[in-house]
Amino acid sequence: MSEPHIGWSGDRLLEVIRTQTEIAKLGLDLGAVMTLVAERTQRLTSATGAVVELAEDGELVYRAASGVASPHLGLRLQLAMSLSGQCIEEARALSCTDSDTDDRVNREACRLIGLRSMVVMPLRHHETVVGVLKVLSDKPGAFDDGDVKILELMSEVIAAAMFHAAKYEESELLFQATHDALTGLPNRSLFYERLRHRLAEAQRGSAPFGLLNVDMDGLKPINDQLGHRVGDAAIRELARRIKDACRAADTVARVGGDEFGVILSSIDGRDGARHHVERLAEQIGQPFEFEWKSIPLGASIGLAIYPDDGEELNHLLDKADQSMYVAKRAKLKPLLR
Repeated sequence: MSEPHIGWSGDRLLEVIRTQTEIAKLGLDLGAVMTLVAERTQRLTSATGAVVELAEDGELVYRAASGVASPHLGLRLQLAMSLSGQCIEEARALSCTDSDTDDRVNREACRLIGLRSMVVMPLRHHETVVGVLKVLSDKPGAFDDGDVKILELMSEVIAAAMFHAAKYEESELLFQATHDALTGLPNRSLFYERLRHRLAEAQRGSAPFGLLNVDMDGLKPINDQLGHRVGDAAIRELARRIKDACRAADTVARVGGDEFGVILSSIDGRDGARHHVERLAEQIGQPFEFEWKSIPLGASIGLAIYPDDGEELNHLLDKADQSMYVAKRAKLKPLLR
């Protein structure tokens, strides 16, 4: 169940301050900052979804999304002929009260996401508008002046994070927005973008591919018993081992705190993919020594194959999740006897 919308009052401002405090703890992880801001902005307004869109090569990319927009993380849309594109061009906030009657909006994209009204606020990096923070609703005329003010405040929060994450080059800003700060791997947004791209290739007749959900085992005990510094070292080591076990054409990403995603760009049938999973599990499970301590490493790995396990993004993700949970339960069974 989603959290209730907070009315326009001191509570809203207090929530913005709390968000700023949490962002300070996230450090230079710009992807995590944008995700947090999207989630909080949705909660603080009348929105059913919120998105951070960054302009890249003439397109807008969903780099953080919450609510009804969450399934579209990594989506690419044309910059032209959209309200977000106009917001970037004019460098000012714009609103749409009804997408069915507003000629400025991309109606096809609106129908895809299921929105009827929205407000978009420019995101500035130095003097350049590099994207937008957008709130959306499935109802026409959903937003008021208070919502716009919240959007303005939250866009400034992201702008400050952008400044500290990438003080000079815009290319560095894009890297920070699409990569995990702890491991240097692609983050959830870039992973979904590449997965959408690989799926589109396969649907046009390209070779099958594999999708792995790699869930780290035992991170909580490591953090509780040895501290988060050791836990972070274990995450970095796990990331390195996964990457070393994959090919250059594969994508390895950190998609959650203890969760990694892998796109196997090509596979030699299900048997070949399973062999890759077995080799990966073996490599992950090798002893890890950190500061004269032996740290146990392991992971539960789920596999989905296109097109055998599904031809749509959500079907493949669900299959990989289910397969991972089966693997994790198999490890827990001996402990429960």
